[in-house]
Amino acid sequence: MELLLEPSNWALLAVIGLIAGFIDAVVGGGGLLSIPALLTLGIPPHTALGTNKFAASFGSSMAAWTYYRQHLLRPSFWYMAFIATFIGAVLGSVLVYLLNAQWLEKALPLLIIGIAIYSLLSPNAISDTDCQAPTKAQPKLKQSLQGLLLGIYDGFAGPGIGAFWTVSSGSLYKLPLLHSCALARAMTFTSNLTALAIFGFLGQVHWQIGLWMGLSMMLGSFIGARCAIKFGMPFIRPLFILIVLSIAANLAWSAWF
Repeated sequence: MELLLEPSNWALLAVIGLIAGFIDAVVGGGGLLSIPALLTLGIPPHTALGTNKFAASFGSSMAAWTYYRQHLLRPSFWYMAFIATFIGAVLGSVLVYLLNAQWLEKALPLLIIGIAIYSLLSPNAISDTDCQAPTKAQPKLKQSLQGLLLGIYDGFAGPGIGAFWTVSSGSLYKLPLLHSCALARAMTFTSNLTALAIFGFLGQVHWQIGLWMGLSMMLGSFIGARCAIKFGMPFIRPLFILIVLSIAANLAWSAWF
């Protein structure tokens, strides 16, 4: 934690937060940058996850609000997903807290690498072909299962959760890309806020770092959501994944070898 006394590290956290927020708002996966950055600074794994939830809440709220204002999200269509995501995030947060910190430190890099490889190998998982904006609420069972499973994952760890929401929503409901992104941001905000409440109660949040990175994520998410709405940026994924793989490989080397 002595590394946090260095001004350069605070600047680094701000830059990473800005980039992570931008990427999160466009394609999802900002946690693949922010969590390794927190771990690299020597923050314990459980505290790194809790701090990231705090920071990510800023970014996901800004992105969700931006999409909502553009009429890309109707919360009344997705109330079952909100409920299921909340329940899943509670279960996942409690489960990860019960895990041994040393085991978690070794498992997180492998989890991050796995998700990065999945995202790299499925760059065309999201498509707007034959997709139409939803005009009614989607099936409750699909919403419940999707929300519960992804809520558990986000409460447990969360790297890449935005990408999982975007890909699965496009597949399950045949949503256009921007509507899938909007739903992903709203649901990740729900699970982030829920997990944050539990991590905070358990004393596993570094509030100063989370606030600093969260404000940067909020700015990045605003820019990213606006760019996604105007342009769409799927071309950033390969470069992003390669950077994340490098960071995760370094963490894995430190944790395992």
